[in-house]
Amino acid sequence: MHILKGDVPSCQPGRILGHEGVGIIEQVGAAVTAFKASDRVLISCISACGKCYYCRKLMYSHCTTGGWILGNRIDGTQAEFVRIPYADTSLYPIPEGADEEALVMLSDILPTGFECGVLNGKVQPGATVAIVGAGPIGLAALLTAQFFSPAQTIVIDLDDNRLEVATRFGATAAINSADGKALESVMKMTEGRGVDTAIEAVGIPQTFELCEKLVAPGGQLANIGVHGTKVDLHLESLWDRNITITTRLVDTVSTPMLLNTLRSHKLDAKRLITHRFKLDRIHDAYETFAHAADTRALKVIIEA
Repeated sequence: MHILKGDVPSCQPGRILGHEGVGIIEQVGAAVTAFKASDRVLISCISACGKCYYCRKLMYSHCTTGGWILGNRIDGTQAEFVRIPYADTSLYPIPEGADEEALVMLSDILPTGFECGVLNGKVQPGATVAIVGAGPIGLAALLTAQFFSPAQTIVIDLDDNRLEVATRFGATAAINSADGKALESVMKMTEGRGVDTAIEAVGIPQTFELCEKLVAPGGQLANIGVHGTKVDLHLESLWDRNITITTRLVDTVSTPMLLNTLRSHKLDAKRLITHRFKLDRIHDAYETFAHAADTRALKVIIEA
């Protein structure tokens, strides 16, 4: 949706969108050695050459000839066929008996929520975490934050349905911020301290600035949201608070671990899926997600 709103200028009109998916290999190029035709694979949202300066630092999102190119700078996965560059380092074999719909959540949202939110936010046992935004990415951060047993996980959103889902997914508190009192509510819950980790999972100025106010001295503000407009950084309030602000594009370094977690049933990613459409109804799928407050959509599966 960020692309359709114009927040990603590198994606030009006419591009086939989509950077998530599972599929069956039809044909491999001469350089591919790890896969063969008919293999069932998970497609990573990040394409990585594995050899450049950034790949050597495990920053695959900044691969000099790859990164987030699928559905952005090259045609993506929302089609009958898709070309995957650097297949050996950008695909994962699907284990026998795995739930392929659940695996789609490993293409992007689960590693994004985990790496950009939970790991960058340094969530720790006994900590207090606030997640601003209860869409798929925020919920993915909520699910994976529980790996580290925080004492409180507070989810903030405008949508009561998504807040209800967040509570089912393990949030200890859910706050509807429509009344403008989210900060006051969080401060009451934390005895005036604020939170150890504030995760921004929306991508608009209001939510980032709320996170600036929520984070406690010594805390972490982990940005996940895709921002298409400028955001004010209130250093007049933050300069002496010993906080760390992080930004990140997912590197998908956690995908193998998350795949194991799914296989062992420690993480139920399929709960994020709410709607399914055939490819010839893709416009209906986009409409459904665009009106999520009415349709209660989270993740929408499109099947070719």
